Amino acid sequence: MPKRHRFRYRTYQWLVDVTDLPRRGWLGSFRASDHLGDGQRSIRENVARFTAAHGVQLAPDDRVVMLANARTFGYVFDPLTVFWCLTAAGDLRCVVLEIHNTYGERHAQLATAGRFSLDKEFYVSPFFTVDGRYDVTLRVTPDQVAVAIDLHRQDRRVFSAAFTGRPRPAGRRAVLATVARHPFVTHQIATLIRVHGVWLWLRRLPVVHRRPHVPPEGVAR
Repeated sequence: MPKRHRFRYRTYQWLVDVTDLPRRGWLGSFRASDHLGDGQRSIRENVARFTAAHGVQLAPDDRVVMLANARTFGYVFDPLTVFWCLTAAGDLRCVVLEIHNTYGERHAQLATAGRFSLDKEFYVSPFFTVDGRYDVTLRVTPDQVAVAIDLHRQDRRVFSAAFTGRPRPAGRRAVLATVARHPFVTHQIATLIRVHGVWLWLRRLPVVHRRPHVPPEGVAR
């Protein structure tokens, strides 16, 4: 049996309505260019453009809720952003998963349920080839947000990632307290991922060559 390598860290993410984004300056802000990439459009316009390109039209009164890292102290790194697209009645229309790797590339995929499987199409780690299947479970309620992703190759689970949190109002006092406990959180995530990669490389895990990625329609480079 291959050895398992575990990588854990504590963090916080923002759950926001993309039409009513909080503005906390250097402590937390959002840019359209950080999410699906077109800085000339709003985040909601970017999401609607992507879903339309992949067969799902958003209605004008649909709500888009995003789980993401905010830009803090001028920097953001977001390995995974989740967009829940909800009808006016609160039913799920679709979800969009946006993935970033540490090479500055981005990718996105669409699904129409809270639990689903997707083919792997994007180079994320230098220790995995671009093949296999992701099994994804997403949950968002007033009391809990949960994301769980398992990568399977040849009917064997080879990677798992999960995030669970309880939504809290992003008032100024709460944001200040959270940033005080976890300063430079996105800087930390990017650094820890790279440090863990070096640690795996030193343990002689084979490195997979990366080919330049062509983003799908609706995702800017």
